[in-house]
Amino acid sequence: MPSVRFRLNGAEMDVDADPDRSLLDIIRGPLGMTGPHFGCGAGECGACNVIIGDRAVAACDTPLWSIVDKDVTTPEGLGTAERPHPLQRAFIAEQALQCGYCVSGILMSAAALLMRNPAPSSQEVKQALDGNLCRCGSHNRMVRAVLRAADEMAAR
Repeated sequence: MPSVRFRLNGAEMDVDADPDRSLLDIIRGPLGMTGPHFGCGAGECGACNVIIGDRAVAACDTPLWSIVDKDVTTPEGLGTAERPHPLQRAFIAEQALQCGYCVSGILMSAAALLMRNPAPSSQEVKQALDGNLCRCGSHNRMVRAVLRAADEMAAR
């Protein structure tokens, strides 16, 4: 079995797996991460989004071979319970989640946006989150949370 090397949440990984296997299978399986969720399995819902470089990407349809020597960030790499990322604090403050299933992917989409654009407009936030499906109806609160996090990050 070939070995696939990449960085996951800042740590070097060397995974022996079929390079055509999905990144989500490896993250949730052998690597034991539970942040990215399996949703549609077709890269359409955003529940499994991770950040590769500075882009949110659906891990369910990302083959391992495509991430060789790249940086991958999951929700576990965003912040901790002791030191949450500003997005995590803002989502809590704005009550921008309900069931929570989609939120990890939405956080990844929002974090990737803020990496590229630290001061997005409301419309830019909406566009960045457009690929994330949520049935709870928290979209307006999510947009407010992303803008709140951007303000907090700018104030640092």
